[in-house]
Amino acid sequence: MQIRIIHKADNVGIVLDHAGEIPFGHKAALREIRSGEPIIKYGVSIGAAVCDIHQGDWVHTHNMRTSLGEIKNLEYHPMESAPSEFFDAQDRKLPVFSGYRREDGQTGIRNDLWIIPTVGCVNSFAQRIKALAEKKMADQPGVFDNVLCLTHSFGCSRLEEDTERLTVLLRSLCRHPNAAGVLLIGLGCEHTTVASVLEGLGDAPRVRGMVCQQVEDEEAKAMELIDALMRQAANDIREDIPVSELILGVKCGGSDSLSGVTANPLAGRVMDRVITFGGSGIMGEIPEMFGAEHVVLDRCASQGVFDEASAMIDSAKAYYLDRGAPISENPSPGNKEGGITTLEEKSMGCVQKGGTTPLRGAVRYGYRIQTRGLNMVESPGNDLVSTTAIAAAGAHLILFTTGRGTPMGGIVPTIKISSNADLSERKRGAWIDFDAGRCLAEGQDQACEQELWELIIDVASGKKKTRSETKGCQEFAVLQTGVIL
Repeated sequence: MQIRIIHKADNVGIVLDHAGEIPFGHKAALREIRSGEPIIKYGVSIGAAVCDIHQGDWVHTHNMRTSLGEIKNLEYHPMESAPSEFFDAQDRKLPVFSGYRREDGQTGIRNDLWIIPTVGCVNSFAQRIKALAEKKMADQPGVFDNVLCLTHSFGCSRLEEDTERLTVLLRSLCRHPNAAGVLLIGLGCEHTTVASVLEGLGDAPRVRGMVCQQVEDEEAKAMELIDALMRQAANDIREDIPVSELILGVKCGGSDSLSGVTANPLAGRVMDRVITFGGSGIMGEIPEMFGAEHVVLDRCASQGVFDEASAMIDSAKAYYLDRGAPISENPSPGNKEGGITTLEEKSMGCVQKGGTTPLRGAVRYGYRIQTRGLNMVESPGNDLVSTTAIAAAGAHLILFTTGRGTPMGGIVPTIKISSNADLSERKRGAWIDFDAGRCLAEGQDQACEQELWELIIDVASGKKKTRSETKGCQEFAVLQTGVIL
């Protein structure tokens, strides 16, 4: 039986062959483990044995359990040293990508048109305007790269907290530099209005808004506004921009037990590279840090960052407990089939993609990051909601790691990275942009990192589109937690 051992302290390893009784990617005991004894993977406890486990036994849901319980008292432990993770740009030339310089100094990697309803009642109309805009693009090519319609079912019949949350999110999206033009479409009687979104934007020359109830011909008005946005975007050209201005998001979905061994560590190494060059990174999925929060919090650059980040984690745990749900209500059925047994195990694999640099910022849901370097954004584990939050926080593109596969993509270019070669072989032409399963082979880590880095630069420069972009799988979803009126 071929077994991969991640850490010298582990008492389980990952099975890497298909010949035995233990499924590929699942855990096998490296020694005798007594009932109640911790199961060690990644060098930390990922749960406890519920019976005696013999060397070579399959270790999974039938003989181990989670050890997660109530909210812990988290404490700040200053880093022993706080070295600058950014290299001196004067020492050597920064790599560049080809992007769009916006009027406000931001950089975009796409020249997209985003059509954003403020309320779900105008979704169908917004989709019709999207189709008309795409037809116009065919007659005037080279202006917009893509037309996205960010439909959702909210914006009305919600209490103040959810209304404010959506308003903040839409404002952040209106400021996103990948959008060369934004058309806000409201109905006129909703809670989240066009006026309330525009009110917090200040000078926003690339944003137009219309209220359907206030115009005689809403279709003609929408196309008039899109014509104006197209005239403005027609002057946009790509130019060389240093990677110190690149903002990279990371997300995982449909994980298997190899996600924390291949794809997530690979994403983490690339995240470190972007940040070393002076760029920024964004990680989310707060509930998928439960059981591994210490790994992230021990990297907080200051007490203030620790306070914000730990408050997000505690708030997410309280959300579960207040509703009578255990905080360990994860992993998903697909995760378990792929070999992940407990949330601690899933979380330890999940946080690998955040790299190793200090955590320098933590922002609430819907808001944009303000600090260069690694940032945490408040979001659930749900793929669609989390990718939307990471994009709204400012990510130009997202590395999405997966062991099970998914056709979805976010509203910014989403590079999907398979944790295993089988998935890549099945879905490379449809879903997968990069195979990280090759990292299992000895000596392949550096080669994979360089190849992924080159793909990121090509995607950022518009030389390549991701699978999800090509197939129009660019999903948008909103976090709402309150009652429907």
